[in-house]
Amino acid sequence: MAGRRSENLTSLGEVIGENTSFSSGQPHVQITELDLPTELLEKILSQLTLRENICASAVCRRWNAVGTSVRVADKAPWLMIFPPPHESGDLYEFYDPSQHQSYFIEFPELCDSRFSYTKDCWLLMYNYNTNCVFFFCPYTRELIKLPKLGLPCHIAAFSASPKCPSCVIFTLADVSRTVVAISTCRPGATQWTTVTYQNQHQFPSCIWNKIVFCRDIFCCLNRNGFLGVYNPEKGTWVVHPTHHLPNFLKNSYSHICLRGKFMAEHDGDIFLIHTSGKNPVVFKLDETNKVWVKMENLGGTTIFVNFLCSYVRTDLLGEMRKRIYFPKVQFDGKPCVSYSFDNGRYYPQNPSHDLNGPGPFESIWIEAPEHLSTFLESCCLPDNNNDEEDS
Repeated sequence: MAGRRSENLTSLGEVIGENTSFSSGQPHVQITELDLPTELLEKILSQLTLRENICASAVCRRWNAVGTSVRVADKAPWLMIFPPPHESGDLYEFYDPSQHQSYFIEFPELCDSRFSYTKDCWLLMYNYNTNCVFFFCPYTRELIKLPKLGLPCHIAAFSASPKCPSCVIFTLADVSRTVVAISTCRPGATQWTTVTYQNQHQFPSCIWNKIVFCRDIFCCLNRNGFLGVYNPEKGTWVVHPTHHLPNFLKNSYSHICLRGKFMAEHDGDIFLIHTSGKNPVVFKLDETNKVWVKMENLGGTTIFVNFLCSYVRTDLLGEMRKRIYFPKVQFDGKPCVSYSFDNGRYYPQNPSHDLNGPGPFESIWIEAPEHLSTFLESCCLPDNNNDEEDS
């Protein structure tokens, strides 16, 4: 404990030394880190990550009180679920995994549509009857139309909120095993731009591909383990083989194996999650060498996986840390199930879990709302079966 305290004091002392000065002519008074004015201590601790804040809070009782008061944790995303196919109506479920709570609201404007992607509280929706793509924000009910897409929209993604000038929508379709058609569009445009690209490596584009937007480029992982990279500013498309890819991550054509792969982005890093085996395995991409490196532990990371779009959080509190959360499972109707890396088991524990849910397009993780006013007129059903109490 003494060593850790000394390390924390040294690092914070460097920050203090850069930002603290004394007026000339005043008697020299030695001020230690523990004697810092509360306002300055709050300013310093508020700049730390959650993990650093927790470490600094262990220095003394005063630092613990100040650190706790300025501590900011991430919000877990919510799981948005389509109405069950056997039920009529437009009642969508929103499940909050941090509170084990479900909320419901009707969206008749989403009739005949399915999820495609989500970012910044916006959904990218695809109407399979009209072949139209549009943005929809479930918390404000704002809808932004896009031009009609000439090709079927099997997989798609977008770079930023449609309110952002840099927003670009990206879709990928296969022309042949070595030729792909990439369609892009920006909000406000009157038509899509479609360009075909010849691949050096076979890149069969199907609904099982995964897409993330990372460092200003779209990265697409296909079922063979190849990584396609599209730069929207330059209009370039390059396919890279990823080296040393484990056999169970490539050449997997069964629906179980294909649906057991997930890809997520966080702070410039790309993660690959494989769940078709007994326990989940997580890899991080070494972008320079195009190698997937197995992560031996998640640290404080939490991953929320979904067929269409997955999220990574690093600043969650309590039992949600070091876990993977999966979308709705079928065997007992629970909205989601999680796997704890600390305990090496699923919650709730049952061998009949279908970790991928009833259908690949029927649920999606989305950022939590700022407040619950959207749901005030909707029914609210709590999940009283806390997964930690499941045996």
